[in-house]
Amino acid sequence: MLAVDQGTSGTTCLLVTPRGDVARRAYREVQVRYPRDGWVEQDAEALWMSVLEASKELLAGGDGTPVALGITNQRETVVLFDRRTLAPVAPAIVWQCRRSASICAEHRANGEEAEVRRRTGLLLDPYFTATKIEWVLREDPSLRARAERGELCAGTVDAWLVARLTGGHAVVTDASNASRTLLFDLEAGDFDPQLCAMFGVPQTLLPDVCDSTARFGTTDPSSFLRLQLPISGIAGDQQAALFGQACVHPGMSKNTYGTGSFVLTNVGDAAPNPGHGLLATVAWRIGGRTVYALEGSIFVTGAALRWLAEIGVIDAPEDAGALFDSVPDAAGCRFVPAMSGLGAPWWDPGARGALLGLSGGVSRAHVVRAVVEAMAYRTRDVVEAMEQASGLPFTELRVDGGASLMDGLCQFQADLLGIPVARAATAEATGLGAAYLAAVGEGLIGGTEQLLAAWKPGRRFEPAQVGIRPAESYKGWLDAVGRVRSEGAGVS
Repeated sequence: MLAVDQGTSGTTCLLVTPRGDVARRAYREVQVRYPRDGWVEQDAEALWMSVLEASKELLAGGDGTPVALGITNQRETVVLFDRRTLAPVAPAIVWQCRRSASICAEHRANGEEAEVRRRTGLLLDPYFTATKIEWVLREDPSLRARAERGELCAGTVDAWLVARLTGGHAVVTDASNASRTLLFDLEAGDFDPQLCAMFGVPQTLLPDVCDSTARFGTTDPSSFLRLQLPISGIAGDQQAALFGQACVHPGMSKNTYGTGSFVLTNVGDAAPNPGHGLLATVAWRIGGRTVYALEGSIFVTGAALRWLAEIGVIDAPEDAGALFDSVPDAAGCRFVPAMSGLGAPWWDPGARGALLGLSGGVSRAHVVRAVVEAMAYRTRDVVEAMEQASGLPFTELRVDGGASLMDGLCQFQADLLGIPVARAATAEATGLGAAYLAAVGEGLIGGTEQLLAAWKPGRRFEPAQVGIRPAESYKGWLDAVGRVRSEGAGVS
């Protein structure tokens, strides 16, 4: 299987064997632009080129020709493109972008949030796709006119990649990505005309919604490396990681430490009624059967390590682990990673990041440790909200993503939560999930039980009996969060 994992910071392509082993890996970084305060965007063409270049490098290794392709992608990010020429007509507006915050406030003032929450499982927040599209169409009336004529598509990154891979023959998305747009009715399982009207999005602008293991199309040899491969699996990155971690039974949970962190719990085939600042989302849809997840979204984790590198505190994000381990604690220093506001459970777009508790004894290592510890604290924020919402305690948390390779973080997380943290044998759970979905789509995996049996555990971190005092430590964290909150923010 060829798995394409198009993320915010880069594209990873994997060649996955029938046994679920990663035979080869290739990576291409992509740039993120911050043109104004709170704005985050990318060059859509650069996203496509990163996929093309990483795939070319991967397949040049001569380890065999893949039989199918699976895609996973950064969610909520929207690309507007011409259906005929496939040319992007605007920058890709990234999931972290807050430019549509005022539009969300308008909808909230109109009393629409409860209906949106009930039908989509999401919140009126600029994180999600619909208000990003609404912003673009308000800003450029010519694009609205073209959208209403059916000339354009506004799709999440998966739809953009499928269109390019197939030479424009398929303009489709899967249910897991569609469920992140604010335009998808969870109960109906499709884009909803009333929600589209609410956000001023013509339905002709949207891709068709398919199962996560549908035959989405076939790669066009003239567009993609002279290959004709069936595209047989697609899911948003966090749902793909849930699948790749074999969290196929209700109650199983994972956290991915990537650019942001996202805790997802499989809740089975009944859409949850979320509260406590959590989201309901489609995990995957296979054979017309939908599995749902409860989700807590954390906007900034690994992105904070890249920020440390950009301002010269560390040379590269990979240096963080050794610096974390070099000191026993953060010397009273707290870092709140609210560069793009705070996600679950607070949903405070007005919050901003802060480094607190500084003294003359705080070193570079202490600052780095505070940034890494914040990943674990934010995860506990979400886990506690999930336990309150479901009434069920977590018994294990499966983890993946680049930062999960830090043993110190995993141990600190286990200590802070008081439960085991299980790290998969590979950090590439997201890409593996895409490969597994494609294998299901091609009939090479018979079902989710087979996937559960194939999951390869790596290291298990048990809560330590000594060290940090979780209750005292967490209380100090909550005090730090309270200092960066904006007035009047919060949801239920």
